[in-house]
Amino acid sequence: MNRHLHRLLPIVLGIVLAGLALPAVAQTPPAAAANNDLPPINCPLRKAGVDPNQLRPFEEVAEYIAFLDTPERTRWQKPDEVVTALGLAGDETVVDLGAGGGYFTFRLARALPDGRVIASDIEPEMIRHIHRTAKTEGVGHIQVELVKPDDPLLPDDADLVFVCDVLLHVQDRPGWTKRLAGEMRTGARLALIEFREGDLPEGPPKSKKIPKKAIIELFTTAGLILKTEHPDLLPYQVFLVFEKP
Repeated sequence: MNRHLHRLLPIVLGIVLAGLALPAVAQTPPAAAANNDLPPINCPLRKAGVDPNQLRPFEEVAEYIAFLDTPERTRWQKPDEVVTALGLAGDETVVDLGAGGGYFTFRLARALPDGRVIASDIEPEMIRHIHRTAKTEGVGHIQVELVKPDDPLLPDDADLVFVCDVLLHVQDRPGWTKRLAGEMRTGARLALIEFREGDLPEGPPKSKKIPKKAIIELFTTAGLILKTEHPDLLPYQVFLVFEKP
């Protein structure tokens, strides 16, 4: 996102979170709800103790996500090229950590016809959006997970953890990266994308960016090994791949 969207993000998220305190918006149930022969929808938010009826309406969240996922972003984020660079075999379990609205989730799912994608995020609205989209589009190998800001909650069988533009928003980075590395299995990979240093046309202000050297130190200190770097793929971001020895 450009720097204007980056400044807008806290405001929009504040509006979203403020919606938690608002009364539930009455919604007309779908016609199928009257059919008692149909199984109930398996709602991941209810399992996590979140009442979906207290969240902002689907339409508002979808509009916000569409506002961020513009064709301009596709040109510099190069999501399809990023997924190709991961070299997936197609049967892995991939965790899209900090998945947001699913920008990479569904692209990863297309590259994993015999695998699965676990979309994790700390925002229930984002989890609900991905879950609903996956159900609507019939993408059965996408799962969602509402996680805590200080714990990635990785599954034991994760082959790859994909993290794009998330580290900047983590408060306790040493603690978070240590826990993340500790939850990875031996041989698992971590693909990390963050904005480069300097004053660039896209991304957060340069004062908020994390130097590449500091990123590498964070994850190597946590016990991972830097295996691959894609220095020329993305114009505004670093793209690093670590591995758990």
